[in-house]
Amino acid sequence: MRRKPKLNQRIENCAHLLIKDPQRLRGSWLKELSYTELHIELGCGKGSFTVETAKREPGVLLVALEKTSNVIVVALERTANEELQNVRYINGLADSIAQFFIYGEVSRIYINFCDPWPANRHAKRRLTGQRFLDLYRKVLCPGGEIHFKTDDLFLFDFSLREFDRCGYTDPEVIRDLHKDGTIGVMTDYEIKFHEQGMPIYQCIVKVQ
Repeated sequence: MRRKPKLNQRIENCAHLLIKDPQRLRGSWLKELSYTELHIELGCGKGSFTVETAKREPGVLLVALEKTSNVIVVALERTANEELQNVRYINGLADSIAQFFIYGEVSRIYINFCDPWPANRHAKRRLTGQRFLDLYRKVLCPGGEIHFKTDDLFLFDFSLREFDRCGYTDPEVIRDLHKDGTIGVMTDYEIKFHEQGMPIYQCIVKVQ
């Protein structure tokens, strides 16, 4: 991916939304930013889902992680243009979340259209595999939820098995989410896949 023009300046223009030292807020996100509930999104991409979700839930603090600067800058600018107060971004990796949040601090995790990593040798990189599910337990509160969506049936079936194996409960499984009309907030990828007639798979599970 080619580096976007004036990338550093564009990111700096949205510096109020980007948490450059998230470890500093570990355990105090809600107190410091004056919210009572915290959700996180792993791999927010260009931020369409982030922005729309934050608009619908203004009383919830939404912290979105994205590893690619070339991509997160678009999410930052979308959020700034909407003048949203309840969104913050971390330019970082999902496997670092236990460094950014403490146990019980997060009540919901969104995982939308993550890389399926189809090769067996890459299974440990899947965001719904045991390695990551164990990490999520370190930050989710009792009864906290994971909201997962994908267009990839292989990844979906793998994820259902992993949720069950790792002790996540009360699965709500939908194998064609928008069959009878669109439901909820859609990502850019999701809109494209839906327009192509592809089924969208969704699962919501809880941590005990």
